[in-house]
Amino acid sequence: MTPPAFPIDALLPRLLATLREHARLVLEAPPGAGKTTRVPPALLGEDWLGGRRILMLEPRRIAARAAAEFMAAQRGERVGETVGYRIRFESRVSAATRIEVVTEGILTRLIQDDPELAGIGAILFDEFHERHLHGDLGAALALDVQANLRPDLRLVVMSATLDGERVARWFDAPQLASEGRSFPVRLAHPPARAGEAFPERGWPFHLRRAVAQALAESEGDVLAFLPGRREIEQARAAIAAGDDLGAVHAAVDLVTLHGELSLAEQHAALAPASAGRRRVVLATNVAESSLTLPGVRAVVDLGLAREPRFDPNSGFTRLDTVAVSQASADQRAGRAGRLGPGACYRLWPQSRRLEPARTPEIAQVELSQLALELAAWGSDALRWLDAPPPGALAQARDLLRALGALDDDGRLGDFGRRVLTLGAQPRLAAAVLRAEPPMQPLACELVALIEARNPLRGESMRSDDFRLRVQALHAWRERDTAGARALGAEPAALAAIGQAADAWRRRLAGRTPATDRDTRRGGDPAHRESTAVGDLLMHAFPDRLARQDANDPRRYQLANGRGARLGDASALYGEPWLVVVDLRHEARDSLIYAAAPFDPQRLARDFPQRHRRERRVRWNRDTRAVEAFEELRFDAIVLERRVVPAAPEDALPALLAAIRELGLDVLPWTEHARELRLRVQSLRGWSPELELPDFSDAALLRDLEHWLAPYLNGKRRLDAVQAAEVSEALSSRLDYEQRRALDAQAPVAIGVPSGLERRIAYAADAPPVLAVKLQELFGLADTPRIADGRVPLTLHLLSPGGKPVQVTQDLRSFWERTYPEVKKELKGRYPKHPWPDDPWTATPTHRAKPRR
Repeated sequence: MTPPAFPIDALLPRLLATLREHARLVLEAPPGAGKTTRVPPALLGEDWLGGRRILMLEPRRIAARAAAEFMAAQRGERVGETVGYRIRFESRVSAATRIEVVTEGILTRLIQDDPELAGIGAILFDEFHERHLHGDLGAALALDVQANLRPDLRLVVMSATLDGERVARWFDAPQLASEGRSFPVRLAHPPARAGEAFPERGWPFHLRRAVAQALAESEGDVLAFLPGRREIEQARAAIAAGDDLGAVHAAVDLVTLHGELSLAEQHAALAPASAGRRRVVLATNVAESSLTLPGVRAVVDLGLAREPRFDPNSGFTRLDTVAVSQASADQRAGRAGRLGPGACYRLWPQSRRLEPARTPEIAQVELSQLALELAAWGSDALRWLDAPPPGALAQARDLLRALGALDDDGRLGDFGRRVLTLGAQPRLAAAVLRAEPPMQPLACELVALIEARNPLRGESMRSDDFRLRVQALHAWRERDTAGARALGAEPAALAAIGQAADAWRRRLAGRTPATDRDTRRGGDPAHRESTAVGDLLMHAFPDRLARQDANDPRRYQLANGRGARLGDASALYGEPWLVVVDLRHEARDSLIYAAAPFDPQRLARDFPQRHRRERRVRWNRDTRAVEAFEELRFDAIVLERRVVPAAPEDALPALLAAIRELGLDVLPWTEHARELRLRVQSLRGWSPELELPDFSDAALLRDLEHWLAPYLNGKRRLDAVQAAEVSEALSSRLDYEQRRALDAQAPVAIGVPSGLERRIAYAADAPPVLAVKLQELFGLADTPRIADGRVPLTLHLLSPGGKPVQVTQDLRSFWERTYPEVKKELKGRYPKHPWPDDPWTATPTHRAKPRR
């Protein structure tokens, strides 16, 4: 068969010449250029390849299969001869295979199993712009292999939308760009009507109107992009129920395209329309790149996609519905311009701004699988385009230690290697591998149920008992469709889950699954016990094993130290032990969404290394005393507790911790001690050169071990602390010279002209105050000062009865301007006291006039 011409063909001679001189290359080529299916065959005759195989990495299974089938068809061969593919649970390769299209996890496994990559001459990373986690890891591992073991290995990064210069710098490689084959695409933003904005229920009708408009205004097929299978079914139902399409064109076929289709359904979706008919293809973002959909002249884009995000509620990476990036939106629109001028109808406001490019998965997914791969590789010092976030990587390693996949030093043991080779998310792999042989079929079902969307619908979907999902799957297994529906399950979802469970069983056992009822349902009848599901899931979620609170039956203590609670309508109320599969994190106690009971006797048998007996000391807020216990714990869960005497060496840290928790006001402060703190803090601000110690709350709490701890030795209760001890402890922070400076520059009291001493009141955020009767200051011209004259006192001038008359820091101005008026008023109110006309020369006094 003569292969069709593609735009990439003109670039192939230059590409081949570049790879003869360089071991790495970055190739930019827009959709439709032919890079996926033309570049690998072009490399087969190169001398440097030496008859070895070419691996091409495809991010999606449907694209991997389609690319292999297209290349094989161009050679007039069947898949599995010169061109083959390997994807999850499916392989079509032979000894004759020279081009092998693989998905990302397969590539990682090949490199880990054979770091020298014997028999492989080149690795091509197609659609690298999608930035999947395994794609980034595979590229980093391949670079490490090339640098240390295989300098002859050729590496090519290919993409349609890529920051080519940045990737070329990271890859240290020349950069080539191919022309595409595209025509102008007209962009339109048909407005939504009231109630049609996503995610409201009316959006399918907005899409239906846009599809009808596309069919009316263009020729050929229409490709509609939706985020997932659920939205595809909603859109299909809305379009099929409306008259819009019939009025525009009677010969329209509705076709769906997503990753969960069977092989035959995928082939049908990728085939051209029958003569005289048009197609509306409802697709996920699998149709953005790699796949060729013949006949498309218009695109309807909802502007959404499912992308992986780490969900701390479940502990897994889940697919979230998010707005597409500008790069994805442009690539989707380009699908309408392959055959001629086209149109793209974007169902979002034209004013909305999109992110320029997709965020790499490595920055937003759970990294336990990556951490496991790095442990197997023996190093994480790889050349990353975007390095994994250190915090997320550390959290992932903590989880792997809890699962038993890594030892305390972060090394991979035998069990960790088994987890790695199984290829599942580490939590799920641990559950399957820890299962006893009779229970492994049930474990495979649990893996499939957790990986899939909840198959229950309606009220059943709100049930927090995970066993209900298992019960529905078993009803479907027994061909009891009515029973599955009665449980609120969707048979189509159960069918997909059942297929995934069978695939896991084949992978685990290496044999075709049996069909008899007992084997399919778990072999040993023990699975019917109420705790069978939880007994298996506890190995996937050892950090989420939970014990019921003795005082609140809806509250649970998790092994990771957090609290969780059941909802008001929980089906699990009264269960003493739970393994929590899904929850919603909240500030205090998380809300349990899905869980199952388990047998607590298995804790000691299955997790002996996580039990520890230790002495614990704590502060009892109610008794204001230190208590000591000897506890047997499973992580943060207390299994047994016995009261023991609190030793002095245990009590002191607990008392200090209590003071830090409750604050300094919990101590018995004397007025002298409070005043001392204010004087020192004030003088620290006025005279920093004195280098006085910091007496602020923060500093004193931070330094409790040095100034207060010696006075707490032997005490077990805060009530035993005496006020005199606190004062002495505080005073001991000042040496002799500092005390002298404090007394001289921030004195407790100051002498006034009447011959008496009056106390100075210090405050944290205000000037010092001297409250004194006005008559005691007769003859004093200027305001008294402290701190070597730097700080004037704020004078609160009092009447003979002690009532405030004036507040001032300028005594001279008071005598000159204010005193005459004050004198008139006070002379009438206090006639027995002297009120001289000249306060400058009057004798100061604190008494009334003497009797004659």
